[in-house]
Parts: sequence; structure tokens; C-alpha cells
Amino acid sequence: MSFTKLSLIEPILKALSAEGYTTPTPIQEQAIPILLERRDLLGCAQTGTGKTAAFAIPILQILSAEKAPDRGPRPIKALILTPTRELAIQIGESFAAYGKYLNLRHTVIFGGVPQHSQTLALKAGVDIMIATPGRLLDLMNQRFVHLQNIELFVLDEADRMLDMGFIHDVKKVIAKLPAQRQSLFFSATMPPDVSKLADTILRKPVRVEVTPVSSTAEKVKQAVYFVDKTDKKRLLIHLLNDKAIASALVFARTKHGADKVAKDLVKAGIQAEAIHGNKSQNARQRALTNFKTQQTRVLVATDIAARGIDIDELSHVINYELPNVPETYVHRIGRTGRAGHDGIALSFCDAEEKEYLRDINKLITKAIPVIDNHPYPMETAAASSGTGQSARSQSGSGSNGNRSESAGNDFRGGSRRRFGRR
Repeated sequence: MSFTKLSLIEPILKALSAEGYTTPTPIQEQAIPILLERRDLLGCAQTGTGKTAAFAIPILQILSAEKAPDRGPRPIKALILTPTRELAIQIGESFAAYGKYLNLRHTVIFGGVPQHSQTLALKAGVDIMIATPGRLLDLMNQRFVHLQNIELFVLDEADRMLDMGFIHDVKKVIAKLPAQRQSLFFSATMPPDVSKLADTILRKPVRVEVTPVSSTAEKVKQAVYFVDKTDKKRLLIHLLNDKAIASALVFARTKHGADKVAKDLVKAGIQAEAIHGNKSQNARQRALTNFKTQQTRVLVATDIAARGIDIDELSHVINYELPNVPETYVHRIGRTGRAGHDGIALSFCDAEEKEYLRDINKLITKAIPVIDNHPYPMETAAASSGTGQSARSQSGSGSNGNRSESAGNDFRGGSRRRFGRR
């Protein structure tokens, strides 16, 4: 199916064509007609499925049908609430791209920066507001933002919103919304607390679910290295010395850990920067821009900061530390292998993380192949017992063991890729 079959207006089709979009993703194909019928929607989709366009396109079309004044104040009619500043910025970029030929205004509201430019935009009048909860509530309390005219409300990344402790802020915002509205609820996972929140927001929603959370992208090659914690730094530098790894997003569990990994890489002569919640907004945006434009080869991130990273042609994801929540592994490696491109996901597993690996294998219903021929093998006996399938056994046996090294090269290498968001 093409976008022309979705009853979209010409200005939006023109904008999509300019962005190189011709065929909707499954969630776009399912969600757009439902939303154009003004139905509430509960969307369950993992990262990289195209859900931003799935709600941005129909919102733009719905609001474009309502005559907006060419100048002067205009009430906010659509609110998109999202957990991180990076994600808010990228959603704003999507609205700008898809709505470039429409007479609609949008603005992005987030904390960590002075509010002056944001309040100026609000005073001038906007139709669509993309916001993070904290700054939105601040501006509501200062009476810069009024939500009584909201017609469309989107709660994006609901599971991450709860993980970050925003549930009370979200409820405060919802309490100020008109009862008569169209609501859209998107989450990568649907644990009980997320489902309970959805029940309080939506009215007779249509459920759209694509790519179950337990599945990992087919185009992503996965492998795990068993390594002692003290050797992880050396192994990471060893892998990144392979110039075939054009770009790598490295995941650390903590903000301090992300900073330390980035510093170690820089000392080893590898261009790297860290991105996490303690960085200023300007520093985070600068690091992300440098990574997208290949000025920085390696970006070290925490899970929360990485939720807003959207790069179509990222070659490698490396889990320096395995997550203790198996669904998080799926979200992490979903950062590569996007938009039809191949990707490689490598993971380091120390003795304390074996239980995490077992949980991940159980969730994705397969054992991640093990690369056991590398310079820093785990000294603990039976490192891979019951946790994964050796890449040597997958590749076949060789008389001198070179088959395993070849498998390792297959995972480490990759074609050089052009960066950019489509």
C-alpha cells in the first residue's frame, strides 16, 4: 500500500514525497485511518516502527480542516506529551516536515533551557504543542499554557513515562484536559500499570499492535561476548579499533558509567561523547548532532537519554552493560537495523549479568550467539553454560578454530553508512 491510498490531503502527500516516504509502515497503515475517523487509539509498538508519523500525519490533517487564522493568537488544539527532551525535539521535527505545506504552527516545550523563547512562541499562538511533563506544568502554573481547547491528546512512550516517575505529573496534565477530546496512547510495552493508565485516558479505543515486544528486528545480527567486568573497557576498545565499525551507540547502565566509558574511549584515541540526563540540553543536542553528522563515531548513552535517538542508518549497538529488564534489550537493539537497513548488536556479559542474559534469551525465545574467540575471555569456568549458543558452533567447526574468529568478524564489521533521519 502507498500513502496515496490512505485518503491523505495533497499538501501532506507532497511533504511525505519530499521526505522520501512512499509506503507506510504497518502501524501507520493501521493507525492513520482509525485516527482520521476520530477514534481513540491504543498503540503498542516498539521503537523504530514509525509511530511518530502514525499520529503526526492524521493530527495535521484533522487540524488543517479547521480554518486557522493567518495571524494573531490561536488556541492550542493538540498536545503531545513525551518523556524526554530529545524525543520532544524529534517529534517537533516530524511535525515540521510533514506539515511544511500547511498553515499550522507547532512548538516544542521542554526543561533544562531558559523558557523565554518558548513563552514567546506560546504568546504568538500555536496549534500543536509537543511537551515534556515538568516544563509543561511549570508553564501551566505560570498561566502561559491553557489546555481548555485541546481536541487531540497524545501520550507517547507511556511505559518510559512511568519508569521515569512522571505518573503524577501526567495525571495533573490529564486533569486539565477537556472531557470531550480524541486521545492517543502509545507504549512499547503494556505491563499492568501502563494498561491501568490507558484505561483512565481512553474511551472505547481501537487497539493497534505491531511487532510484539519480545521480537527483535530480523535485520539485526546479535552476538554476546562473555567477559570479566574489569576487561570490558579493553574489549570495547579492541572492537572499536576495527574501522569497519562505522558508528556505534554504546549503552551504559548509569550516567556516571556513560561518562567513564566515553572518557576511556577518548583516551584510547576513539572519538566518543556521552549523553544522559545530567548533561545540559545544549550539550545533549550537540553530542547528538555530532553523532548524526559522523563528527563523533561513538555515542555512549543511558537508556532514558537514548529513547529520543532516532537515526535510520546506525551500524552498531553495543551493550557495554546488559539491562536488568529484558524488554529494555529489545528497545536498545531496535536503534539499529531501522528503515530497512541491516544492523549489528553486540553485548558484553560478565558473571553478575548471566541472569539478565537468561531472561533476555527467554523473552526473545532464542539464544543469542556467543563469540568465544576474543582476547579477553571470561576467566570464570563455564561462562556460556546455558546462556547462549556459540558462534563457532553456528558457523561450523574448523581445524584451527578460525571459524569462530570469522563469525566474530561478521558481527564486528559492517558497511559504512550514511547518517540522517528520513
